[in-house]
Amino acid sequence: MTEAPREDRRQQPKPKKEQLLSPATAAKKLNLYLPATPDEFRATPISRTALQALSDSPPEWLATLRREGPHPRDEVSRRLGVSNSALARAGVSDHMTTAEIRALLDERPEWLVVEREKHAPGTGIVPGTAIGERPTRVEPVAADDDETDEYV
Repeated sequence: MTEAPREDRRQQPKPKKEQLLSPATAAKKLNLYLPATPDEFRATPISRTALQALSDSPPEWLATLRREGPHPRDEVSRRLGVSNSALARAGVSDHMTTAEIRALLDERPEWLVVEREKHAPGTGIVPGTAIGERPTRVEPVAADDDETDEYV
């Protein structure tokens, strides 16, 4: 055998390619309604580093969309405090602006009150004593001369 160095025949690692996301996936990750985004956003795939840059320092169009909408169904349901299924049952559109969401919260239609109660008990209907509702909270009241507690 010779003592000359042998040629390295292992395959060299390939340089990593930047992963590209479709505009729909990028919009979903940024929680945006895709048809409301600018044409240049919808036209080209977006790299993960560009997506992170958009998230870290949003341009004016992104800040305006997040503030005023229209928002996708996931964001609408989060802001209203209901599930996506509740929006479908109520026949609400797939996207809403911030003003439309505020108007619904101010009006508090019956479907919204019922669905909020289903989604997060205690946030929709004021507890009462009707059948199917949770009873009102019973608090003990201390009597002046009696040792036992009375309930109101």
